Amino acid sequence: MQRKRLTLRFDEETSARLDGFVRGWIVLGLIEQRMRRRDAAKDELDGKDSWTKGVAEMMMKPTRSPLNSPLDRRSGIPLYHQIQQRLLEQIRLGEIKPGEPLPSIQRIAVQMGVSQMTVRQAVQALCELGVLYSRQGKGTFISAIKMERDFRQVHSFSEETKARGATPNSKVLSFRIQPPSQETKDALALGDEEMVFCLRRVRFADALPMGVETSCLPVQLCPRLMESFDPTTSLYQELAGHHGIDVLVTDEVIEVGKAGAEEARLLQIAVNSPVFLFTRISYLESGAPAEHVKSVYRGDRYKVVNRLTRARRELLAASRPVQA
Repeated sequence: MQRKRLTLRFDEETSARLDGFVRGWIVLGLIEQRMRRRDAAKDELDGKDSWTKGVAEMMMKPTRSPLNSPLDRRSGIPLYHQIQQRLLEQIRLGEIKPGEPLPSIQRIAVQMGVSQMTVRQAVQALCELGVLYSRQGKGTFISAIKMERDFRQVHSFSEETKARGATPNSKVLSFRIQPPSQETKDALALGDEEMVFCLRRVRFADALPMGVETSCLPVQLCPRLMESFDPTTSLYQELAGHHGIDVLVTDEVIEVGKAGAEEARLLQIAVNSPVFLFTRISYLESGAPAEHVKSVYRGDRYKVVNRLTRARRELLAASRPVQA
């Protein structure tokens, strides 16, 4: 059977009217559907005590989630990147948890007022970052893949995060000159009167809090650090670019512990959640200690990677002490 395609052409004014009619019809339908749901919920409250009614009415109030807030179309930031950050924020707040499905492309597009192609671009970017993963025929899900910490090379947090395709960021808790603790004094081989820069920050990968770091450096190493350094950026880049200081070697100790109340609040995890405890001493090319770092990193978002090699048998034999 031969089929014919019927094409209708309208002038701009007629097209605009039709478009407005369709949009208005959709909005009215959504409003009617929401009113029906509220009426049904209110009917269920009949016969319940006042306390239960108050709690239920409070829960029925609409909340403003990141996906429901409007995008900033005048900021110059691409819309897909704004959507990407909104989704990361929902994951950070625990509104969507690892293993749970992401809302459909169509639903996100309607909520954000953008095309499905724009949403797909944002979702694809998050899949490439490892935050999301797709299963054919089932949808897109939140990933529990962790950030890697490679102990085979000396990297700053910013360098490690960028290497994983994420954007590093920092929230500064404090940045001041102070006397060192005894542990820091011993680690940096400081004299009794010497002071240190103490920088305490929450480190983020995109919108996800990853760890709390406290870095201490001798003031005599770079006396003008506070004048030139933006503490939300990379400390190692500042030291190398503006002070000619290159960190080449580090000694790092890894322990496992539980998050205290403050760490849990800053990292947005439950108290007593498992965490990594890192202690690092960084050295200059001359061998002089330059930095002492104490860090607490989330156990659910981090993993330690290392490569070990076994020496050849003849080398092992040569290293053994000779028995008299």
